[in-house]
Parts: sequence; structure tokens; C-alpha cells
Amino acid sequence: MNPAAEVWEKIKALMASEMTATTLNTWFDDTEAVALEENRFVLYTPSRFKRDIIAARYAVPIQNALHELFSADLLVTVLTEDERDSFRETAKQGVFLPGTEEYTFDRFVVGSSNKFAHAAARKVADNPGESYNPLFIFGNSGLGKTHLLYSIAHTIHANHPGYKVIYVKGDAFTNELITAIREGRNQEFREKYRGADVFLMDDVQFIAGRDSTQEEMFHTFNTLYELKKQIVFTSDRPPKEMLRLEDRLKTRFEWGLLADIIPPDYETRMAIVKNKAIRMGMELPDFLIQLIAENITANVRQIEGTVNKIMAYQDLIGDTVDKNTVIRAVKDIFKEKSDILPTADVIIEEVCKFYNIEPEILRGQGRSKDISLARQIAMYQIRRMTNLSLKEIGSEFNGRDHSTVLNALNRIEDLVKTDPEKAEIVKDITTNINARYE
Repeated sequence: MNPAAEVWEKIKALMASEMTATTLNTWFDDTEAVALEENRFVLYTPSRFKRDIIAARYAVPIQNALHELFSADLLVTVLTEDERDSFRETAKQGVFLPGTEEYTFDRFVVGSSNKFAHAAARKVADNPGESYNPLFIFGNSGLGKTHLLYSIAHTIHANHPGYKVIYVKGDAFTNELITAIREGRNQEFREKYRGADVFLMDDVQFIAGRDSTQEEMFHTFNTLYELKKQIVFTSDRPPKEMLRLEDRLKTRFEWGLLADIIPPDYETRMAIVKNKAIRMGMELPDFLIQLIAENITANVRQIEGTVNKIMAYQDLIGDTVDKNTVIRAVKDIFKEKSDILPTADVIIEEVCKFYNIEPEILRGQGRSKDISLARQIAMYQIRRMTNLSLKEIGSEFNGRDHSTVLNALNRIEDLVKTDPEKAEIVKDITTNINARYE
């Protein structure tokens, strides 16, 4: 029996306490479960008449039963034969945003630290383009911004399957634009993004300081906004703190609603641990949940990583889940974070991606202003983020001597202290490097 059919049997059993056997047999004798999705339960009945009656009279009892089973609000859809065939054909064509299916509102743990952003995201998902446009969600890494963005996408896709929903990361938008310009596909690029019904951009801070990208974003934003299409951004900082972002974009990003997310409080961390453990089929006693919540405070990603680690101990080496197991998992999370140092190649690659130049050019003898600055930032980042000596860093750049490296470090150190825009560039590159190891 498939999962949807099993759920349907449980629903009928729950409804049997409130309906007569005659009612159940009359309306549900030939009704079948088609699918159990993240936010929807799909049924099939061969009769259009029955379909209309079930939808009108019995959708609410079915939803109540679903809520009792899953503690979540699911939509109920009833299909006839033609609709069922169409549904199955659509399902065969591919999954919407594959790999993100778990990022839905019912899996987002709400607490005081994210309640406002969650409520705003739900409002946007339920009424796209009607309020809070644009919605701008900001906060540090690992707090759930991307989860909310995907939740909005999945909800709108389920409620409005005909809508064109586009999700893109800020740096991917830039790279795609560069490719489009190089290949002469500017118009195709513009039609793709300006034709969206819902435009979702993650990590929008990465378009700052890029003239062509900001110009394209300005016109894309204006087109979508004037057509009342929904726009949502996420970032690690509010628009006013994006020093390299054009003022005209800062103003537009602030037209709608700004919603911040801060690190979860103790109660929310407790709920996250419990929720994650339940979904993984693992029972954790309260004192172990408390132990995790007390020790992991930075972000949601670390909390979930700790539970994953505990599950791995249990599955792979048969450890019982006790206090020692939790303490070891917590230590491992911090150990993994501190022990993994990026390589010089990774740092150089990220600097090159940021400045859109080739690694061999960065490592070479080019002396243009932009290349020299990028090379010095790469040296500075390697010194900060690895254990390489000045001589070893110089060898990464065609054998430059240690005095050249030292001059680069001193220059960037001064710029970080005196030039806010250069400091922001170093911060963005650091964020990209660290993201490779999350």
C-alpha cells in the first residue's frame, strides 16, 4: 500500500466516529488516494457529481483529520478521471524545484526570533503581489531565510500551478547575465526574468558593486513591480548596509516590507531539535533536547547538524543516544567548523568568481588596477584563512617574494579599516568561501 492510501484509510477511520457507515459508503466507496504532498492531499473519484459533493461538504472533515494526523494544515483536492490523468502526467514531467521539497511552511519552526518574517512570508505566499511587495528578509547565515523563500515558492506553485515562479541566487543571476552578454542572448535573459509571476532572489547582497547586474536588476524590478508581480529578496544585511548597492536599488528594496531574522532563543532551539528528531524517527528525552539547545546557539543549521550527527552515531556504530553521545556530537560540530581550513585554490577561485577573472590571470603578472587589487585580496584572505607562510603564499602567485605578499597584506588591512566598501567586498568573499564548507 502506498503512503497516500495508508493515510486515506486512517482518515476514513477518524471520520467514522462522526459519520454514519451509510454516508461513508455512499460518498467514499470508490474514492482513492492519489498523492500526499507537502501541503496537499489529493483524492480521486470517478464521478463529477461525487467530486463536487466531497469538495463542498466533506473537504473540511478531511482537513480536520489530516490536521489530527500531521499537526499541519493541508489542502484537499478531489480529481475526476481526466484530472487525475493530467495530474499524473504533470508529475512525470518533473518535480518543482527538485531537492527543496522539505523546505515548506509546515516544517519551519516558528519562534520569537523569526515570527515576523514567517508571518510576512505566509502572507506573501497566500496573496502574491497583493501586499508586502517587495518582501525583504535579512539575517545571518543559517537562520532560515532560504527555507522561507522555498516555502513561498512551493505554496504559490501549489495554489497557482500556472504561475511562473523563478528562484535564483544573487551570484548566479550575475553569472547568467555575464554569459548572456558574451553569447548575445540579452533579450532571452530579460524575457526570462521580466516574465516571472513570482521573482525570488536569495543572497541579493552579491549583486552590489556590479554595474551591469545592478542595471539589469533595476529594470527587472521596475517591470515586475509595475505589473504587480511578487518580488522577494533575502540577504545577510538590510539594504541600507549594502554600501556598494546603488541608491536607486536601496530605495526600491525598501518600498515593501523589511523583516529580520535573529538567532533562535532557547525555546525555539528546543522546538527545532524536537521537530528534527521526530522527522528522523528518533526519540530524544527532554534532558538531551535541553542539552543540545543549551550548547548550540548560533543558528538552525548547526542545531540540525547536531541531530544528524547523533542519528549517524546511532545508525552506523550502534551507539545508544545518551548524554555522552550528545556531548560528542556537539563537540564534533564545533570541531568540524574549526578544523576545516580552505585551501589557497578555493580562496583564489572565489576571488576570481567575484571579480570575473581567470585564476591564471590572477596568479600571473597582470598589473591593471582591478587585477592587482583582486590579487592582493586573495593574498590577504589566504593569510587570514589558512596556515600558509608568506613564502608559501608567494609561491601560489608564480613565486612572488615574501615582501610583495607583505605589502599586499598591509594594503588590504588598511583598506578594510578605512574604506567601508572594500571592507564589504572582503566580507562578501569571506562569506562565499565559508559557504563552500557548510
